[in-house]
Amino acid sequence: MPHIQLLSPRLANQIAAGEVVERPASVVKELVENALDAGASRVDIELEQGGVKLIRVRDDGFGIAESDLPLALSRHATSKILTLDDLEAVGTLGFRGEALASISSVSRLSLTSRTAEQEAAARVEVEGRDMDAKISPAAHPVGTTVEVRDLFFNTPARRKFLRTEKTEFNHVDESIRRQALSRFDAGFTLRHNQRVIQSLRPAESNIDKERRISSLCGQQFIDNAVVIEAEASGLRLWGWVALPTFSRSQADLQYFFVNGRVIRDKLVAHAVRQAYRDVLYNNRHPAFVLYLEVDPATVDVNVHPTKHEVRFRDGRLVHDFIFRTLHRALADVRPADHFRGAEAQALSREPEVSQPGNGPAAFPLSQGAGAAPSQAFTHSSSGYGNASPTQPQQDWKASDQMAFYNSLNAGGGVTNESRPDPFESQPVPTPPQDGEEEPPLGYAIAQLHGIYILAQSRTGMIVVDMHAAHERITYERMKRALVEQDLKSQPLLVPVSLAVSQKEAALAESHGDELQQLGLQIERIGPETLAVRQIPALLRGADTEQLVRDVLADLIQNGQSDRVEAVTHELLGTMACHGSVRANRQLTIPEMNSLLRDMEATERSGQCNHGRPTWTLMTLSELDKLFLRGR
Repeated sequence: MPHIQLLSPRLANQIAAGEVVERPASVVKELVENALDAGASRVDIELEQGGVKLIRVRDDGFGIAESDLPLALSRHATSKILTLDDLEAVGTLGFRGEALASISSVSRLSLTSRTAEQEAAARVEVEGRDMDAKISPAAHPVGTTVEVRDLFFNTPARRKFLRTEKTEFNHVDESIRRQALSRFDAGFTLRHNQRVIQSLRPAESNIDKERRISSLCGQQFIDNAVVIEAEASGLRLWGWVALPTFSRSQADLQYFFVNGRVIRDKLVAHAVRQAYRDVLYNNRHPAFVLYLEVDPATVDVNVHPTKHEVRFRDGRLVHDFIFRTLHRALADVRPADHFRGAEAQALSREPEVSQPGNGPAAFPLSQGAGAAPSQAFTHSSSGYGNASPTQPQQDWKASDQMAFYNSLNAGGGVTNESRPDPFESQPVPTPPQDGEEEPPLGYAIAQLHGIYILAQSRTGMIVVDMHAAHERITYERMKRALVEQDLKSQPLLVPVSLAVSQKEAALAESHGDELQQLGLQIERIGPETLAVRQIPALLRGADTEQLVRDVLADLIQNGQSDRVEAVTHELLGTMACHGSVRANRQLTIPEMNSLLRDMEATERSGQCNHGRPTWTLMTLSELDKLFLRGR
């Protein structure tokens, strides 16, 4: 074996660069983070050839004093932490002090800076095997400019792994997108090959923030987003989450920030996925831009070289807070929330006058001008036989809920006997007069092909999938019924014996009380053997062994399990699907209106249990365009 010897500074920095500098986007990320840590309100990024030939990042931050410039390009030199206490409560994006040294070891780097106290700026460059710093005078305003040229020129093996110019630029563009989403108080400009790609001004007001979101994530995202704002137990979560109907085929519109730092975290991903569990279509991904603010001392950001991962001191608290906040926000969305923008647009139109050859004007154009946005009705009609929109709230007990399901006829419809209130024929509702409130989903006027309900409102035309809508209503009622009854356990005549690892056996033993709350009674009868003695009564037909193994796997990975709840809800969803009105079931106008009123009062009524949309809106302006009206 050769003798142990110190690595040269350049080789040590190149090894470090292998962790920090993967491609041009990695360089841009580090330089922009330094600019933001320096208090910059404006960051300009200029690239040539995807960043391989040139990366120039200029900011108007505090700058670096001339006496500190030699240290700026030294390894493990930083002004951001001094003691271990500082490291345990990092409040800046960068803190290791190795980025500039690593970048300079695989490129030709120059740094020009000036502080407000200096009369002139100075430039520093490093060269030679020992990377000696060379300082010279320069002209520069207050702030810093870093130029990185010929990336990986001295490490050709690394350069071979770079992709095409377009691909490398796309990675840089995505990096700037994340930085711009993380700091609304700073402006960003991105140029590529002398062409301006992004130009974002600082966004202070909520309107300006939403404009930046729409610019970076698309107007459709912000149009279909729910605003999140919650605070509890020293945690604050705010931002935007998209409605389940605005889902993606890939997880390409998911941004999560912890104290301004973009992160990818399994715990966070699980909490979000759990919140969308029964409202997202198969294999679709939610879209969100969320910001979590926590005490820096309760989160460790020093667990990954690129600082993309974090570790929370109390991961379970964070997980539950994120899940509860998003779950509640998605549940609280009602049809009325979808209509406010469309209704304002419809009411702002000038009323049309019938002209010969044009046909009569639609009633919404001449009704209710200036009316306030409609609100969701707070009621729960118990059958599709009462069309009164002012029907008082009725409580359905658990026994009534289950009786309702059990009494569904073979055709999937609702019998008169299954309704708590007997059906009484009522007149067809008439459109509201001026000044009168209108239900968000309007009033039913027809049934199409025995499948869809056609409704009319001031906003336009609404089409409802009656089976999907009834399925969600029935499902939510069953979930409420289950909560009221509590989760009952059923003893097994023959206990199920499971061979597990010692870790799993110890976990089941230590979490016995929690498992009991899930309806599972599991006893450790050997070092690597468990006996399942009770399971939830609703899951008596489930695969007991697989269920228990999945629960233990969740406990190992997340410290908790929602497996029993997920399987139970899946069963209720199947029951609700079979117990909902079927296609070709003819509904009366009052029954259709009762269904619409139930949708307005039901959580998550915009999607069925499988994540499919339950209704859609075609606004008057869209209808006008379709028929070329006003041209």
